[in-house]
Amino acid sequence: MWIFLHDFAASVFIPNSEMQTAAGVGSPRLRPLFGGALSAVIPYNVTDISELREIPDNQEVFAHPHTDQSLIVELLEYQGQVADQDAARYHFEDIAGSNKAQEPGAFDVSNVAALPKAEVSLSECSSAWMLKGTQCVSKFNEEARNTVSIHLGLLRLPQFSTDILITFNDPQSISPDSSSASAALTHREPWTVDDFRRTLLSLTLHDAGLFG
Repeated sequence: MWIFLHDFAASVFIPNSEMQTAAGVGSPRLRPLFGGALSAVIPYNVTDISELREIPDNQEVFAHPHTDQSLIVELLEYQGQVADQDAARYHFEDIAGSNKAQEPGAFDVSNVAALPKAEVSLSECSSAWMLKGTQCVSKFNEEARNTVSIHLGLLRLPQFSTDILITFNDPQSISPDSSSASAALTHREPWTVDDFRRTLLSLTLHDAGLFG
């Protein structure tokens, strides 16, 4: 499984037995996040990584039980020095740095678009953005490089000094020499961009005390 986070390991290995045990059954459902302070519609077939590994308090991390896909919700410091239209790219490049994917040709941004406020459930955000890009990264410091499509959603909350980042990591090309090669052969019911978009647009704030 690929997990790309700020200030966290770029990849985490979860045994298939654990992934299958933790996975749920059903349809996408509204799920409480950060102790119920937020909620969002999350795909039904997820493994909550916090039930298997320690996760930083500012992150909610979910993995697909059969593929290397992952979905992450992060609370990050608001980057006031970065203009709204540049903020999604700023966070994408920060992730690329964590993944050691900053050399020429190792990452690419293909699209950045503003989301209409009327489509976003998080009415408190000042602006909302979606970015699509790719990064060529290795796992566990392996030599093999894999191409991962990264869909990034950004919800800006300057009044709470917070940027909320939702990231969908979707491997596209797995090297046969990568430890992820076996997962590339088991793409049962993979998540889609529509699943990611549903999570992003449904995110709702219930308790502003989350931000201190």
